[in-house]
Amino acid sequence: MCVCYFFSYLDRTSVSVAALTMNDALRISATAFGLGAGLFFLGYFIFEVPSNLIMFRVGARVWMARIMVTWGLVAVLQAFVWNEMSFYAIRILLGAAEAGFFPGMILYLTFWFPARQRARVVGLFFCAVPLSTALGAPLGGLLLKVNGLGLEGWQWLFILEGIPTVLLGVFLFSYLTDRPDKAEWLPRPEKEWLTATLRAEATEIEAHHPQSELASLKDPRVLGLAAVYFTLVFGLYGLSFWLPTIIKSSLGIEDNLTVTLLTAAPYAVGAIAIIAAGIMVDRLNQPARITAFFLAAGGLALTVTAFATNPWVGYAGLFICAVAVISTFAGFWRLPTAFLTGAAAAAGIAAVNSLGNIAGFVGPYWVGWLTDRTGHPKWGLVSIGALMILGTVLALRMSSVMRTGTQVKTGEGTAAVTQ
Repeated sequence: MCVCYFFSYLDRTSVSVAALTMNDALRISATAFGLGAGLFFLGYFIFEVPSNLIMFRVGARVWMARIMVTWGLVAVLQAFVWNEMSFYAIRILLGAAEAGFFPGMILYLTFWFPARQRARVVGLFFCAVPLSTALGAPLGGLLLKVNGLGLEGWQWLFILEGIPTVLLGVFLFSYLTDRPDKAEWLPRPEKEWLTATLRAEATEIEAHHPQSELASLKDPRVLGLAAVYFTLVFGLYGLSFWLPTIIKSSLGIEDNLTVTLLTAAPYAVGAIAIIAAGIMVDRLNQPARITAFFLAAGGLALTVTAFATNPWVGYAGLFICAVAVISTFAGFWRLPTAFLTGAAAAAGIAAVNSLGNIAGFVGPYWVGWLTDRTGHPKWGLVSIGALMILGTVLALRMSSVMRTGTQVKTGEGTAAVTQ
């Protein structure tokens, strides 16, 4: 799952590295690039909920393999865009192809891990995101130097990062096990214990929070979590899509490989931070409050250092913000499964991810638009920081709304399902 998500995020954000040379080659402005980067989330938004409901019915093995093969093929096609409009079209198509992968995997984790372990496994799963940038950005910087067979470096970047995704999709089809009761490799006592534990948790949630698929889409808690996730994603993508460009302009570094190494550094630290955050959330059982803490830390760091006169102090603020934003995900994705299960969880998780990822469109475009209008990216960074601080307030509000806990008896004691 981590390897698949590694390439998912690599394909999604490699455009930020490609932009270092692609924008000049295609004469794409900052505003146009921000719009194109964000249009990925238009197709993503439309197909997210239907995709997750299909995955719940047909199984992860078939549906996740389909998603990976189609998005890998579309990712390769990015190499052949020739102007702004073709760039826009392929980004929308890429979002539609990938829709459902992330919420599907979050749902898939609930098929295998009891509630008391989910934050740490989400942390392990999500560490693929910072690793994809930490490893992928320098790789992309090297690929930008490759020219051959009539293609430029940014084109080879898209091709060589898309092909492995297709191959992984084929592998996934033959390897992935849908649920524990179908796992021939799992000893029978473990299989029976795990199935019984997960069934007990689901039964307890259904008893206290009965939900249909449609009702989950209208649940105020789902909408509240989507609002928190919007601020989180705004910070994640508003920063990540523009980080190489901001570093290059603010630090005055011409070598693209050096830029990508500086881009990779905070994400390498973030990979460790999110695993630690997941362990902390499971031990303290305070997912909403810990999510709020990391949002506040990232927002304040970004807002303050946007006005730093020393460019390296500004880079330190970007570094702290990137680590903090990444760390929020471990706690956040424990929240929806505290009151959703079954098909309602499939719909609700997808709805939270879909609505929240609207920020993936708004954030990059907003930063690009402000950069073109003001001539400096700092105002875009300030707006990201301010929205993350607002997300802190919303997360704390969700903490009070979800405070009542459901206790589930398991084979190893009592586990709190909700905060």
